[in-house]
Parts: sequence; C-alpha cells; structure tokens
Amino acid sequence: MSATAQHLAGIRRRLAGMLYESLLILGVLSALVLLPNLLIGVIWQVAMPGWALWLNVALAAGLYFVYQWHRSGQTLAMKTWRMRIVANADGQPPSVPRALLRYLLAWPSVLTVVGLLWAFVDRDRQFLHDRLSGTRVISIPPR
Repeated sequence: MSATAQHLAGIRRRLAGMLYESLLILGVLSALVLLPNLLIGVIWQVAMPGWALWLNVALAAGLYFVYQWHRSGQTLAMKTWRMRIVANADGQPPSVPRALLRYLLAWPSVLTVVGLLWAFVDRDRQFLHDRLSGTRVISIPPR
C-alpha cells in the first residue's frame, strides 16, 4: 500500500507516543550509556567528560531509533500506539540514510518545539522533521 493511501496518524497520537517513547528510551540509555559508564568509573575510577557523555547518549539513542525505524518502521512505543514510520515514496520502512536524517532532524525539531508546532500548519499535519526527511507516521488499524 502506498504512503498516500495509508491513514496518517493524528497529532495527539504522535505526541502521546513521543511521551511514552521518552520513558522507554531511559531503559535503552541505561543499558547502553549508564551501565558501561558506571562500570568504567568503578573499575578504573575515571569519568567521561560531559561532552563525551552527551555524544554517547546521542549515539546510543541514534542507534536504537535508526535501527528500529529501518528494521520495521516501529519502536516499542510505536507498536503500543499502533503507528509506523514509512518513506513517502514507497510506503516501506525508511532506508538507513533516511532514518538517520529523520533522527538528526528530530533533535532540533523537538527540542525547540518548532517542529512539533509545524504540524498545526502543515497540510498533512506532519511534524517538520518528517516533512524534511521524506517520512510519514501512519496509523495501523487494530487487528
């Protein structure tokens, strides 16, 4: 089914999914960032500088999101809220470069809130990072 024929997810559903995702990503970051840094600190009694720790967080989150979006178009939160990310062109999960672009664009879009507010003026009610990366968030009908 093409992306244009699929039902786009509403703004409220996407925002609720993002809130739930923010809770779930804490578990991913705990496993990929906090635990290794705690072990390094305890064993070798050193700590990463602040910039390196933030870079580690961004890379760990990026690996999680890009992998999940490319693999199935969904993270765990998106499965719960019955949503999927698809490429505009073919309605399939985004390629790795497209998923990476979406991830990189999502940071400023979400942190400044401008990209979220964009949905209120966008003709398809898509967030700015989806519009710019060529992706869409669609609803998955219940089974």
